[in-house]
Amino acid sequence: MKENIISFMREEAYKPMTEEELAIIFDVPRKDIGHFYSLLDEMENEGLIVKTRKNRYGVPERMNLVVGKLQGHSKGYGFIIPDNQNAPDVYISAENINGAMNNDRVVARITKQSVNGKKIEGEVIRILERANKKIVGTFEKSDYFGFVVPDDKRIYQDIFIPKAKINGARTGDKVVVEVTKWPEKRRNPEGEIVEVLGDSKSPGVDILSIIKKYNLPEEFPEEVEKFVEEIPDEIPAEEYKRRRDLRNMRIVTIDGEDAKDLDDAVSIEKLSDGKYKLGVHIADVTYYVREKTPLDKEAFKRATSVYLVDRVIPMLPKKLSNGLCSLNPKVDRLTLSCFMTIDQNGKVIEHEIFESIIKTSERMTYTDVTKILKDKDSETIERYDYLVEDFKLMEELCLILNKRRMQRGALDFEFEESKIKLDENGKPIDIRPYEREIANRIIEEFMLVCNETVAEHMFWVGMPFVYRIHENPDEEKLAEFSEFVYNLGYILRTTGEVHPKALQELLEQVKGKKEETVVSTLLLRSLKQARYSPDCTGHYGLAAKYYCHFTSPIRRYPDLAIHRIIKEFIHNGIDDKREKKLKKFVIDASKQSSDMERVAQEAERETDDLKKVEYMADKIGNIYPGIISSVTSFGMFVELENTVEGLVHISNMVDDYYIYDQKHHSLIGERMRKVYRLGDTVMIKVVKADIETRTIDFAIAEEYNDDLSIIE
Repeated sequence: MKENIISFMREEAYKPMTEEELAIIFDVPRKDIGHFYSLLDEMENEGLIVKTRKNRYGVPERMNLVVGKLQGHSKGYGFIIPDNQNAPDVYISAENINGAMNNDRVVARITKQSVNGKKIEGEVIRILERANKKIVGTFEKSDYFGFVVPDDKRIYQDIFIPKAKINGARTGDKVVVEVTKWPEKRRNPEGEIVEVLGDSKSPGVDILSIIKKYNLPEEFPEEVEKFVEEIPDEIPAEEYKRRRDLRNMRIVTIDGEDAKDLDDAVSIEKLSDGKYKLGVHIADVTYYVREKTPLDKEAFKRATSVYLVDRVIPMLPKKLSNGLCSLNPKVDRLTLSCFMTIDQNGKVIEHEIFESIIKTSERMTYTDVTKILKDKDSETIERYDYLVEDFKLMEELCLILNKRRMQRGALDFEFEESKIKLDENGKPIDIRPYEREIANRIIEEFMLVCNETVAEHMFWVGMPFVYRIHENPDEEKLAEFSEFVYNLGYILRTTGEVHPKALQELLEQVKGKKEETVVSTLLLRSLKQARYSPDCTGHYGLAAKYYCHFTSPIRRYPDLAIHRIIKEFIHNGIDDKREKKLKKFVIDASKQSSDMERVAQEAERETDDLKKVEYMADKIGNIYPGIISSVTSFGMFVELENTVEGLVHISNMVDDYYIYDQKHHSLIGERMRKVYRLGDTVMIKVVKADIETRTIDFAIAEEYNDDLSIIE
């Protein structure tokens, strides 16, 4: 019914109507009038439709309105990220934010349309949903009241705490405050302290604050734990009978040393005609996580495991994630297998997806497989001698698959991720780039080809499904990027649709050159974020028509959801009634999974940033080489070799007055014409590392920058 109402209101001839007029149009029986009016209220609360002051209804886009989430800024202004993915962001000034806070879902009126590239501007007129019912921050007390400074700087107002609601908090404590009065134009929000986490300087309180800030669950609900306890450890005899038995095959897992949730395993053989038979075997999590059980509801709510710097907050309880569902070595495990026959050009000739039972031969690590293939380490080769030929075949096929992907235009960013090592007290003792060796690449390529194969299979059978999509880049952002690389001497034509192949060729041209990092970074910023969707619209970055996430159901809900659909389709087929239910389910699962993925990414990034600041806190005065990773009107960010990033504030650049050249991403000295460009190598001195604000300040080490040959 909702879809019909929205479609009707989107018609060109539609003029806003009252609820009575709409009831007549839709021929609503008298007995259902109350239900129909409630549906309109519900749609209004969801922001799907808007009611005017004269009690008439319409869709926002036809009433000069936009519905979306407010992204706040520490200076008080914000941007609305519209629900409509194709609509541009809307700038909201501090005067027009009208009591809305970061992440609130709002309706805004457009007050200024985009002219000559200037932002669209708006004013918040309604708050649909409050996002910050509880806020984490640092408490400060005065004689008659207190206030909390939010950790999230996008919530720019302090929260006033009446004396009666301080509840034992002391100055300097990290606290959780529940908002009791929302902000208004000239009034801060008010709240009550509901939890004291401890002194902000105590070990562990920092990460706990981030967990609370993002509302990440620390424990599983009691009913979920109880449900999991009752799951038997043994695989029932009937599962052995009805599944394909692959326990005699050589199948291995290849993961990082510290991984405990091993949800993917691989097997390989070379056929007599020279083709490869690749098996990807994924933990059959859906056997244990049945639909609509407390366990399934909790998994849907979490939607993803969160990998913080010092712990994992899993999507599933440990009994499953590290036990029954983990493909641990030499034990029987239930799996969903995808066998692919792949030719010498990397094309999947045929495939088969079925339920199976496996027993992995070894729990391999990336390090050991790399020792065998790259380092030719005799001790490791001897230890795994019966698998060495398999690993050589895997490398062979990996290179073929990678070549095919690159030929069709897939983008492969060579960004270095960081590995942060902590001591027993959670203090960072080492940070270094995380190497992507041949073993990592083998698993990446095998999972990619499997995900594509499964997505294409399910697309053609026409079932409701959760796809992983990546939309074409924003034309305006790509045009800006094209202009920037042109100034570096590279040509990227952006007239018409830009195929990812053109971007990939550019990445190849800059490989190994000093501008490689900056070009890759800016290109990545020009692209949209991948997300989950019930519609198969393709994956731009992978240059893939069909793509999904099939290979990690222990830690991602979309994978678990599509396993359920695949198994149902394999067994009984899906009737019309069930298909209708699944269509609604894949819409909800896509949205929830995309939203929770963003939350997880932010929390993971924040814990990493926190430990990087902490690591640099005792390195004040040290000199390091770095690359300018971003240039702004207030200074430039410099990234060090260990991936730590800090700001050289323009006020610390005292040798000249520097002017920001936005077009060329550079700062230019007015008097001496000295230029600092994105991608330049500079020597910096660490001047400050503020754990509270999670910022690192650098200064240019002038005495070293005259002769950069020492670091080039």
